Amino acid sequence: MDENVRWHRRQLMEAAAAALEKNGFPTALFDSRQEAVAHLLTTASAADSIGFGGSMTLAELGLPERLQEAGKKTLVHGRAGLSPEARRQVMQEQLGCDLFFTSTNALTLKGQLVNIDATGNRVCAMVFGPKRVIVVAGANKIVADLESALRRVKEVACPPNARRLNFDTPCAKTGRCTDCNSPQRICRITTIIERRTRATDLQVCLINEDLGY
Repeated sequence: MDENVRWHRRQLMEAAAAALEKNGFPTALFDSRQEAVAHLLTTASAADSIGFGGSMTLAELGLPERLQEAGKKTLVHGRAGLSPEARRQVMQEQLGCDLFFTSTNALTLKGQLVNIDATGNRVCAMVFGPKRVIVVAGANKIVADLESALRRVKEVACPPNARRLNFDTPCAKTGRCTDCNSPQRICRITTIIERRTRATDLQVCLINEDLGY
């Protein structure tokens, strides 16, 4: 990444972190994925069961594999070979895990976390259930405001996600959102977390790299 771009992203991260902290979300900033992964592995060392929301960011960081190798019980509902029943069981177990890792589709400079889900297991776990939640996001997820966040999710995040999951939706074919009514539509549940919830220890980790969609 160009040094000037990296500097600009760092300024956005610091502004977003200040807003997140004001809204009650403890936030850590990292200049590289290596630094972030080292921090996250240390943070996860005290947890016995660790859940993962469907996230390309976490996959790119290799967190599920690293923690499984460390002997942790990892709850990954997207693991290959799971039956629909087993997949649902993992999703339910994630709601009671010690630590839940996820990313966010967008976060605003006003300190809001914005997400769109198809099933709702990820956003449900973000707001209630796990003892601790850590949201990990690259600087590419930062946007100015709520309107920009919703536009980012619909126009930037959802089309490649639908294609990755082999869903038969218009955006998976054209790359553009048409607010479809497809049976496999993935934009079904929208959440905006504006303040730290009363019963969930939710923290944010921002990394000065492009991660995820």
